[in-house]
Formats: sequence, structure tokens, C-alpha cells
Amino acid sequence: MKSNFEIAVFEGDGIGPEIMAPTVRLLEGLAQAGGYGLRFVPCPAGAAHYARTGDSLPAASLEAAGAADAILLSAMGLPDVRYPDGTEISPQIDLRKRFNLFAGVRPVRITPGTPTPLRLEGGQSVDFVLIRESTEGLFHTQGTGHVTQDYAEETLRITRATSEKLMRFAARLATTRKAAGHAGHVTCVDKANVFRAFAFFREIFDAEMAQHPDLGADHAYVDATALWMVDRPWIFDVMVTENMFGDILSDLGAGLMGGLGLAPSADIGEQHAVFQPCHGSAPDIAGQGVANPFAMILSAAMMLDWLADTHDAPALRADGARLRAAVDAVVAEGRNVTRDLGGTCGTEAAADAVAAAL
Repeated sequence: MKSNFEIAVFEGDGIGPEIMAPTVRLLEGLAQAGGYGLRFVPCPAGAAHYARTGDSLPAASLEAAGAADAILLSAMGLPDVRYPDGTEISPQIDLRKRFNLFAGVRPVRITPGTPTPLRLEGGQSVDFVLIRESTEGLFHTQGTGHVTQDYAEETLRITRATSEKLMRFAARLATTRKAAGHAGHVTCVDKANVFRAFAFFREIFDAEMAQHPDLGADHAYVDATALWMVDRPWIFDVMVTENMFGDILSDLGAGLMGGLGLAPSADIGEQHAVFQPCHGSAPDIAGQGVANPFAMILSAAMMLDWLADTHDAPALRADGARLRAAVDAVVAEGRNVTRDLGGTCGTEAAADAVAAAL
């Protein structure tokens, strides 16, 4: 059983460094108390780095990320720093493609005290996971789409090899969740009634789920899914979908939880994984010390879960659960939260409250 881990740390842009620093301190405290080691390796990258050097993802940072046990990445990108073709600086997408991080994992949890816009009655709980394919789909031609004076086009690509891995990942997650008391049900979200590519995607889903008779499975069109996520989100357990659909629905899920400040994420492949908050770099509040660190901290909890599963390290899984519970407790109590959640705390004070809850 492995007990020492190397973590590649991308501080990010804007508020990125401000939310990364307290997250690393929390992880260091957990590791020291838990008897395992976490060594954090700084990896320069991002829009600010590009503005200084002309390189958004240096080879040395990419090499360090590939050698690390996990990658912890903060918010990336700045709206006024772009490549010559006008596209944004997005090393996080470069990492997904380089390491084939095909499974974008976006948990949606509404716990007591969560500032959800939903009106939940009768003790209804919401706890589902959206799995977004993260390397192809409508992002396939990112930055290389064909544009003329008269029209523009991008190519959506769905491959069997990636989709089969994605469906196996979804089935494994549903099996794990079923063992923990969830429904053990997977919903394929597509638009198979209009596009042949999504009918292909659905066929691969059906073939995989046929091998798991202990799991429930169904399909939903993406437009109906958006409605049901607001109208009856408790019906979902695990959802699996294409890249662009997942990009949109994951932000809807964040809205259900009270905002992007509570929305963690992971992009997972067969050998590597990146953990980062769903929100952007918020340059309008950078340097003010008011950014919400909770999504970054919850992403770190997901990293501990993944390391525990990958390396058979139960101490890390226990600490991942503790870290999540500490954030839940602070949000439910409501006094030590940042202004986006209705509070008055700054970044450091909110993170200190999580440390106290631990």
C-alpha cells in the first residue's frame, strides 16, 4: 500500500492562487495527522504565464504533471489574454487531451443548508453524478474549426474506443454508489432522435449496460434532462453524456447547489487525473481575498478519494470524506461563508472555518 504521493499543483490565474494556497494547507494538515505524505510540485502554466513568457503550458510543467500521482489545478484563463486566433488560454483542456482524461466527473449534492434555488419538500435529497466525456464530442475541433465569410463549422466526433471506456467508467461508478446506498442507475443523456452520432453513442451505452443486470439503465434527451434537473433532480443517480452537453448541464448542476463556488470536478483517465473547481478565474475580484475556496477544497477531497481507490489507501478515503463533511458543516452553519453564499467572510477565514470543523 502506497503512503507517499506527489501532487502536481497548477495555481492558475486570477483568484486561482488565492484558493489554492489554503487548500494545500488543509491537505498538508490532513496528511500529517493521517500518517501519509503529500509532496506538492509547483507547475507554472496559464494565461498570466503566457502573457509573461509566450508559453501557456511549459514542457517542464507537462512532464511534472505526467510523473505525479495526481494533478490539482485551480481556475485557469483570463478574458483579456488570448492566443493570436482569439481563443482563450486553457491548459486544463490541453491536459485532458494529452493524458486522455475522458471522464469528466461532476458531482451534484444538495445537503442541509445548501443555498439551493430549489424548493425541496418532504426531506428529499439530491445526490447525483454527471459524467461528461471530456476529450472529443463537439470539442473535437477546438481551435481548428473551419471559418469563412459565409459560414463556420465545427466537427462533432464520438469514437467507439473512448465511448466504451466512458460507459465502463459510468457502470463502475454506479456499482460503487449502489454499494454505498444509492440507486445504482445510469442515465444516458443524448439527442439520438436527431443525430446519428448520438444514436451511435446510445448503442455503445446499451451494450455496456447489458453486461450489468444489477444496475438500472435508461435514456433521456438532453433538453428533457435540463428540465428534469430543475423539476425533479432526485430521480438521477449517474448520468453520462457527450462533452458539450456535459459542459452545459454541469453548470446547471452547479446552479442547483447554489453556485459554482460549491462545484468541484475531476477529469479522469486510465492513468492520470486532474481535480479542479468548475468555476473560472474571476479576475474582477482577484487580489481582494474574497473568493470562495470551497469548490477548490471539495475538488481536493475528490482527489483524496481517487488516490485512495487507485492505491488502496483507506486513510485518504477517510480524509476525503472528512474534508467534504467539514465543508458541508460550514455551509450549513452559514456564518463563515463568502459573500457569494450570503456571508461576509474572506477566502482565508472561510478556509479556516473548514480547518476548525475538521
